[in-house]
Amino acid sequence: MGVKSFFEEVKAKVSPSRLFKALITESHDVIPKVTTSIKSVVTIEGDSLTPGCIRQTNFPEGAQLKYVKHRIDAIDTENYVCKYTLVEGDILGDKLEKICYEIKFEASEEGCNIKLTSEYHTKGDFVINDEEIKAGKEQALGLYKACEEYLIANPHVCA
Repeated sequence: MGVKSFFEEVKAKVSPSRLFKALITESHDVIPKVTTSIKSVVTIEGDSLTPGCIRQTNFPEGAQLKYVKHRIDAIDTENYVCKYTLVEGDILGDKLEKICYEIKFEASEEGCNIKLTSEYHTKGDFVINDEEIKAGKEQALGLYKACEEYLIANPHVCA
């Protein structure tokens, strides 16, 4: 098994608390409203957003993926940090064991900085390359941007 890590930082014009709520604590309500590429986000095991709980993201019929399951590993609602692991879903295939993420929302002059670290744990001798990760990173960045735009247009949401 190998591990490859990536780091991404994105600036947003929304406060860390609002973006944390939209993308983490209230994602089940907000995310399906900001993108048509995600049908729903539901807690299928454990209490909502406690370590060990499993959340399933469902994609619309006809999408490349059917679903993914994430396990919440740690959550800090005061410092806007969440650690979670993708543990099941089409995206893992026969090459990936899991993908671990840490996302932090830090205040900035314009709003916040989103800092995302991802660790890709491969199966066997498989070596993942940057090109194989690029599409997933672009989708995540698109989701963050869509949430930011939605929150700016709807100042009462996640306030």
